Amino acid sequence: MTDPTRQKWDARYAGDAADAGPPLRVLTQYAHLLPSAGTALDLACGLGANALFLARHGLAVTAWDISGEAIARLRRAAADLTVTAEARDVVAAPPPPETFDVVVVGRFLERSLCPAIAATLRPGGLLFYQTFSRQRVGDRGPRNPAYRLEDNELLRLFPHLKVRAYHDEATVGDTTRGLRDEAMLVAQRES
Repeated sequence: MTDPTRQKWDARYAGDAADAGPPLRVLTQYAHLLPSAGTALDLACGLGANALFLARHGLAVTAWDISGEAIARLRRAAADLTVTAEARDVVAAPPPPETFDVVVVGRFLERSLCPAIAATLRPGGLLFYQTFSRQRVGDRGPRNPAYRLEDNELLRLFPHLKVRAYHDEATVGDTTRGLRDEAMLVAQRES
């Protein structure tokens, strides 16, 4: 990624206007699948709501984001937790193989990185992924369809992982309820 990309995200996270918000729904809904100990990576972590959640769950967390501004704020928020936060261009420097027991990716889609994400899981490791889908009912998320998932694409991006949970309601039924505009996946690397 380029310096303009870094600058864009630094500007977004500057000041106190931006709030980390809650952790991803895929994490809170499937927290019972998390191991009680181990290592976790929050990839493209933003302000680190997922990293903080994982650390409070007992995991040693590594959190990476291209924005140094976001990382500085996460470090302050995680002062009493086991979180190592680093400004890192994850596309240029993907995670090494078999390093983490848990990987979380939220609202970030770089398809070329998916094989490295799957490979960084240790045997038995879990991937928690939630991002925007093209079938939507609202205006949340990127306008460019290249940064949104096609139908069932999240399943196809990780073909060698075993699906433990998948959720994508698209525009079916009562669109005022449920998880809309996003898809989520929990998948596991076989032991």
